[in-house]
Amino acid sequence: MQALIERVRTEAVYLGKGIVKVDGFLNHQVDPVLLTAIGAEFMRRFAESGCDGLTKVVTAEASGIAPAFATAQVLGVPLLYARKQRPVTMPEDAYTAETLSRTRGEPARLFVSSRYLTARDRVVLIDDFLGTGTTLQAMLSLVAQSGAALLGLGCVVEKVYEGGRDRLGTIGVPMVSLARIDLVDDTLVVY
Repeated sequence: MQALIERVRTEAVYLGKGIVKVDGFLNHQVDPVLLTAIGAEFMRRFAESGCDGLTKVVTAEASGIAPAFATAQVLGVPLLYARKQRPVTMPEDAYTAETLSRTRGEPARLFVSSRYLTARDRVVLIDDFLGTGTTLQAMLSLVAQSGAALLGLGCVVEKVYEGGRDRLGTIGVPMVSLARIDLVDDTLVVY
């Protein structure tokens, strides 16, 4: 996805401690044209991998919402995002999993209503980054708790230097990254 790769090359800033700032187009200010293209590219790649019969796109609050929304819109299915706080309106039997917020540096608990994620669902997980893999592991746990079928994982940017793909191991579904970055002497290499 060349347009995304070029934006990462020209605008991403490495802040140290694994943090990459892409808030000018992805997770603070959002470029809707680029995000629409990202959603279409995820749809294309999942279709090529044989993912069919999708019923839902699932992500984590908050920075995964924009790319997940774009993907859900192109696929014509609902978007479900895991909340970082359980609202009083959510049933007591919500699915929960713990992750680590990289930008806040503290644990975060994710909640998904059992009403909106069920064993009848066929889902893909979408997130803005694949870094250490902890957020995706938490989302995988939520999907497993629900009994839904996982058909694929998609990340806009993969931080290769953090090894998240290896930590996730063999999960038996396509894992798609639209741009990959590595670090060489604290300099980002984008491909």
